[in-house]
Amino acid sequence: MSEPRAEILTGAAVLAVALGFLVWASKGEDFGSTGGQYPLRASFRSVEGVTVGTDVRMAGVKIGTVTELSLNPQTFFADATVSLRDDVILPEDSAIAIASEGLLGGAFVEIVPGGSLDNLAAGDEILDTQGAVSVLSLMMKFAGGSSEEGQ
Repeated sequence: MSEPRAEILTGAAVLAVALGFLVWASKGEDFGSTGGQYPLRASFRSVEGVTVGTDVRMAGVKIGTVTELSLNPQTFFADATVSLRDDVILPEDSAIAIASEGLLGGAFVEIVPGGSLDNLAAGDEILDTQGAVSVLSLMMKFAGGSSEEGQ
């Protein structure tokens, strides 16, 4: 009779641990978060490595995500929409750039706040942008050298 009781207690312990991990993971990833967000737009020469769902960070802290990417047929630039937390208020002269997590790491969108007294509102466009830099093209330029080195 003690065997079924031990199995029931072991099963209950496993379920309790699994539930604990689920609660811990949901708090860490803000799954249950209902905090408000607002959209901002930006136009980049290149968004290489960025997809919908890519992190938007400021000072290394995630403050939003990329929610839309499309090609502008008039400018041939990539138009991006990012969704930021409501508690992050950006000055209107803020800059946005595609950054890399390292040589082999993924890309993310980085926002550098400006110093303006006026703030961006929902739906506004960040004008100061810097597109993705291709690591492969940089390496090719470095490996190819230049003709000015020997002079």
